Amino acid sequence: MHSIAIAGMGRMGSNIARRLLSKGLKPVVWNREPDKLPALETAGAVAAKSLTELLSKLPPPRAVWMMIPAGEATETLFLSLLSLLEKGDLIIDGANGNWKDAVRRQQKAAASGVDFLDAGVSGGIWGLTNGYCIMTGGPRTAFEKAEPFLKALCQEGGYMHCGAPGAGHFTKMVHNGIEYGMMEAYAEGFELLMASPFSGMDPASVAAMWNRGSVIRSWLLELAQNAFDKDPNLEHILGVVPDSGEGRWTVEEAVRLGVPLPVISASLFKRFTSQDKNNFGDRLSAALRREFGGHEVKKS
Repeated sequence: MHSIAIAGMGRMGSNIARRLLSKGLKPVVWNREPDKLPALETAGAVAAKSLTELLSKLPPPRAVWMMIPAGEATETLFLSLLSLLEKGDLIIDGANGNWKDAVRRQQKAAASGVDFLDAGVSGGIWGLTNGYCIMTGGPRTAFEKAEPFLKALCQEGGYMHCGAPGAGHFTKMVHNGIEYGMMEAYAEGFELLMASPFSGMDPASVAAMWNRGSVIRSWLLELAQNAFDKDPNLEHILGVVPDSGEGRWTVEEAVRLGVPLPVISASLFKRFTSQDKNNFGDRLSAALRREFGGHEVKKS
């Protein structure tokens, strides 16, 4: 089995390291800003102050899980790791990256004899306790190398080899597009309730009731109840709902492939309009992002 390092100790990266520790594995951890490392070292991880040191602490064959923001930061880290790793080592890209970047990186890594796996990670800040759901793409051999770590990180049945390079990030992209649509449906429904002649109902109680046997019960609805319990009218949150990029990519792929996505497309455009308004539905969408992912919200 490979030894593993986690590069990037943000909310997701640090929780992934802690989840591995809770399952008896001892990851090596690195972060560009080293101030986050002592707490993880105290928890049992092996801290490294540089990428060179990180790799020196891993016996081959080595696996490095990149868990930093998609885009230029991931590309820079990928190229740095590729210049240091050896044949048979493995890079796992856990960012919410564009699937086309994953295809390109896998090809570049393969030319150096390094395996590459794109891994779409869902579960947010709750994954540490509840386990993650991880969608992977890449050669089957790369997936098999990563499987012991995936098994430790995920709920039972919560990981999958989705197919060729890019398939993991493509599947996570679609997952996030669906998430956009579900969040918008809840947001609009509760906004209608709050505008109705019956707006005196407690939204937390409504959410709790709907989660007891109704056909729209879900984890997102449980998180809505959490948000309402903290702030019943969501008065302390501005209804500004950013789009992370994956919603846009989902709609772009739908246009390219000629697949109609009216609900997901509308939910994406609604996030654009949220930049200029502050209605109840947008405040709920912002609150839901905070509840499942720990994303910052703008305070009113």
